[in-house]
Amino acid sequence: MAADDWASLLPRRLLVTGGAGFIGSAFVRLLLELPAPPRVTVLDALTYAGNRANLEPVADRPDYRFVHGNICDEATVEPLAAEADCIVNFAAESHVDRSILDPGAFIQTDVYGTFVLLEAARRHQHPRFLQVSTDEVYGDVPAPHRSQEGDPPRPRSPYAASKAGGEMQCWAYHETFGVPVLVTRGSNTYGPYQFPEKIIPLFVTNALDRRPLPLYGSGTAVRDYLYVDDHARGIAMVLARGRVGSAYNIGQGDEPIDGLSIARTVLRLTGGGDDLIHHVQDRPGHDRRYALDITRMRALGWHPSRDFGAGVAETVRWYEQRRDWWEPIKSGAFWDFYRRNYRPLAGAGAPP
Repeated sequence: MAADDWASLLPRRLLVTGGAGFIGSAFVRLLLELPAPPRVTVLDALTYAGNRANLEPVADRPDYRFVHGNICDEATVEPLAAEADCIVNFAAESHVDRSILDPGAFIQTDVYGTFVLLEAARRHQHPRFLQVSTDEVYGDVPAPHRSQEGDPPRPRSPYAASKAGGEMQCWAYHETFGVPVLVTRGSNTYGPYQFPEKIIPLFVTNALDRRPLPLYGSGTAVRDYLYVDDHARGIAMVLARGRVGSAYNIGQGDEPIDGLSIARTVLRLTGGGDDLIHHVQDRPGHDRRYALDITRMRALGWHPSRDFGAGVAETVRWYEQRRDWWEPIKSGAFWDFYRRNYRPLAGAGAPP
């Protein structure tokens, strides 16, 4: 089978939970732009990071439907699962900083919500259930090791622990009830439509407004950054070609990049100076390094299409052109969280 024939193997009726979020909406847009798209129902609670505007490019498609609801509500999930061939679960509380401030919300959505979806998949005998997880379940990864799918989870933040808990539910339902589970563990993802609490869109939008860029500690923590469209395509290929009962790392696969380099790259692309870099108190329990081995994904025929430089430049252009999308988001509630989360180092001055 040719490398580009994966789309023909996709299920024809998908329930995509969390499909109005950043990566979920990119996945939905990808599917509905295929020559022979499946029917896609999006279920999303539209919490602060869910945004129907992310799905505007496909809103008029006859093969798309949006349902406002929560994955923790069995009465909402049940009829939608009955109409689907497959559930792809993006729905999650997904920001480490917010998990430190409010861990309970993460357990509710990421663990209990996943349980509700697995029960529905079991009842309706879906041929596939795909859980979108994260590389953060591996915890801090010392150099030069790259996390492989068989490595034990060692989550160190409430967010990472809640995602690991969702994964454990998946593996238990696979072994006990035969639910045909697939899990993807994606690296740090960036690109258009990302809520501006994450490092790259936060730095880009702050830099465009000439606000300080809040950098944790010395900025030496490193991550494996992946462009969102590549991540979405990787998830789709796992859904189409992946081996049931397996996990797949989806990452850039290059050398990880530190926060200080991110800040300087963004400032170079936006015309700002290094004086905008604002060092703040480090995150509690901050993992210093994530790095993924993506051999298993390459064996499926997937590889990233953009390097980091091209992807960030494209991302900056999008945020420059789409102030209509992000300026309303950076409102009072956003800045309330910002001030609670970013505490200046001694003598550094307060964030805005």
